[in-house]
This record gives sequence, structure tokens and C-alpha cells, in this order.
Amino acid sequence: MREKILDKSKELFLNLGFKSVTMDEIASSLGVSKKTIYKYFKNKTELVDAVTLYMFDNVCCGIDSICGLDLNPIDELFTIKKFIMENLKDEKSSPQYQLQKYYPKIYAPLKKKQFLIMQDFVIKNLNEGINKGLYRKDIDVEFISRIYFNGMIGIKDKDLFPLRDYSMNTLMQYHLEYHLRGICTESGIQQLETQLKLK
Repeated sequence: MREKILDKSKELFLNLGFKSVTMDEIASSLGVSKKTIYKYFKNKTELVDAVTLYMFDNVCCGIDSICGLDLNPIDELFTIKKFIMENLKDEKSSPQYQLQKYYPKIYAPLKKKQFLIMQDFVIKNLNEGINKGLYRKDIDVEFISRIYFNGMIGIKDKDLFPLRDYSMNTLMQYHLEYHLRGICTESGIQQLETQLKLK
């Protein structure tokens, strides 16, 4: 039951936002009483915390599986983007923004964890790309990994990028292309162009 609650809550939070969804709506969507949810989570804040960790773990597992496929670094980034979009269902409510605004105590440690995981993955991807001649040898790997993370956080700021103007899928596509055009060698650009045609 706990997993069912997490799944349904995740779906509602992504579509409607952390703030908007009530415990009543979650219970009603599941066809259970609120008491059932309170058996597993003592309040909404605890549920939000559990859902964000659940989403984080799912995304981490998916990224690990993709990294295990031994794709070339550019294809790897596009495959991960596709996986994240499927996982977040093209989020309509800017959940990160709501989390930051209404649940800052949950958001701050989550952002730290996201940074550590993403930095580790991006540094490996960059080094692999350099070794394969797809990324330029003269890039500062540490700096690029941080700017990449900052960009990923930045595109989720709905004041800067209102969802009525850009879908999350478009933003992630633009961000990824912007990132790669800045670091690719000529053969990397060819690989990127091939990926962009597959869109």
C-alpha cells in the first residue's frame, strides 16, 4: 500500500503541484480513506518528503542502468534526457519551484543530493567524451559539471521559463544542445546533429 500511495501522490504532485494537492484528493484518487494514508505518513510534509526521495531514487536507478549500457557519451545524455522526461511526465506544475517555495527544508538537502549524483555522472560523461574525441581536450571538467547542474536547476525556474512558453521537454532539449555545442569537437558535433535528427 505504501508504494501505491507514493505512486499516486507522485503523479498528482507532478501534474498539479505539491502545494495544490490535498490529502483528501490523494485518498479519493486511491479509493481509500485518509486514515489509510495517515497509517503510513503522519502528515502531508512527511508524504512530500517520501515522494521526493522515491522520485530521486527512481531517477538515480534509471540513470545507473543507462550508464551501464556503454553508449557513447552524447547518446548517453540524450537517452537520460528521454528517460527523465518519461519519468516526470513533462511536469506541468514546476514541482521543483513549489518544493523550493513551500517545502524549503525538503528542497535544500534534496538539491545537495542531486548535485552530488549529477556532478559525479557528468564528470564521468565529460572524461569519457574527451577520451573518445567527442569533447574538446581543453575544457575544465569540474567547471562544466557545475555549470551543467546550474543550467538544469535554472530551466526549472518558472519565473525565468514560464511553462506556458516552453514545455519541460523543449527546455531540456535546448539546454542539452547548448551544453554540447559548447564542448564538442567536430566529430562530437556530427554525433550531436545525428541525435537532433532523431528527435
